[in-house]
Amino acid sequence: MLAKQVPDTRNVGKDAMTAEGTVNRAALPAIFNPEDLNALEQALRLKEQNPGSTVGILTMGPPRAGEIIRQGLYRGADIGDVDIVIGGRQAIDGDTAQVGPQVAQKLGLNQVTYAEEVLSVKDGKATIKRVIDGGVETVEAPLPVVITVNGSAAPCRPQNAKLVMKYKRATCPMERPVEGTPYDYLYDERPELTLNQWSVADVDGDVNQCGLSGSPTKVKTIKNIVFQAKESKTLTASDADIEGMIKELLDEKIIG
Repeated sequence: MLAKQVPDTRNVGKDAMTAEGTVNRAALPAIFNPEDLNALEQALRLKEQNPGSTVGILTMGPPRAGEIIRQGLYRGADIGDVDIVIGGRQAIDGDTAQVGPQVAQKLGLNQVTYAEEVLSVKDGKATIKRVIDGGVETVEAPLPVVITVNGSAAPCRPQNAKLVMKYKRATCPMERPVEGTPYDYLYDERPELTLNQWSVADVDGDVNQCGLSGSPTKVKTIKNIVFQAKESKTLTASDADIEGMIKELLDEKIIG
């Protein structure tokens, strides 16, 4: 599955933007993208429904993004190959909802967006319930398929205490403690604690298309907007009060 570590935009302050117009990630706590957690839960349910299957997590970011992989391992994910690609609908730091569809297009895979529940995977097809304008629909998609999951899907299960103890020191090479520091010996004894890491060169990427220089979108500004009512009224359950409210809404053309 695809996951992203994002700044917690629910707590935007005056220092949220840099002078260059980028998000000041150092000023905001880093969290697991909320809709990616919904996607992780769907992936873990598929693992339970299909014995022998695994859930691998892929993320992109600086070394600290390894925390996303660990949080996935704590909940029951694995490290290995993938057959179905699942991700959240969009990240809260961009809200573009482009990554899932772009991955499907670039890899030539089928895709289903706005998923609320992956009902089953069998006979080479995935059956998925998805949200559409005015309701929901159930669709079948042949494998392989990319699925993006809404925040309205089931919330992700909590971290498992035994898995936290097993994987709490899992790191990618750039996070690795220097030789001679506590626990450095563990990585030779327990290979499952080494998280796979690839650079731009490892995936034969174009450095000019990475980072800010390669981004097709630029953030102009971020504002924290708090809606406040200009006035408030207290109504009783009487017919007169209800009729008066309806008349006022009609007169102001708020309804009707």
